[in-house]
Amino acid sequence: MADFLKTGRKIIAIGRNYSEHAKELGNAVPTEPFFFLKPTSSYITNEQSIEIPAGCEVHHELELSVIIGKEGRDILADDAEDYIAGYALSLDMTARNMQDKAKKEGRPWSASKGYDTFTPIGDFISKDQIPDHGNVDLSLQVNGVTKQKGNTRDMIFSVPALIENVSSIMKLEEGDIIMTGTPKGVGRVLPGETITCDLAVDGKVLSQLTFPVIDRPLPKRK
Repeated sequence: MADFLKTGRKIIAIGRNYSEHAKELGNAVPTEPFFFLKPTSSYITNEQSIEIPAGCEVHHELELSVIIGKEGRDILADDAEDYIAGYALSLDMTARNMQDKAKKEGRPWSASKGYDTFTPIGDFISKDQIPDHGNVDLSLQVNGVTKQKGNTRDMIFSVPALIENVSSIMKLEEGDIIMTGTPKGVGRVLPGETITCDLAVDGKVLSQLTFPVIDRPLPKRK
């Protein structure tokens, strides 16, 4: 499944799955999971640049992503482990001003999540390296200053519950990922800054990523 970036057809991003994150944005804490979709064209890998589109206030959101290993629908939470191939450290970049405006006007906010480079993601982490997806440490720094630090034990809805919920609505396919939500501490990033982040289990770092932030290049005129 190391090639999930090429084979996966869907990025399924869970919203507000950490209560403190929901509160910091002034949102109600959900009583059931909800999600939105991101395009796979938004993937970038380690050391590629995150682009800031003109006029966008872009925020970082650090997440554990679950990589689906086989096709399934109507998967019960008790059976969910059989459908997990592995994991990856990831970021859900968000054009917050666009999202806030869309929400205020009652419109979809896919555009605020779907820009090119808005899903930075790390390499495949095999399932056996994370024996407990409910105890994973996540940390993010901007220019060396820690902005987000959390543990997946604080998720409102567990990974099996998320797989059950999503698969009751749409078929999960090999290589799809479920981004499981972000801990508190989201914030703006600016061109010229550098985001670093890591994922650790029992003090052992399994993934460490670096993403420089740049202005989105202007289109070339003919």
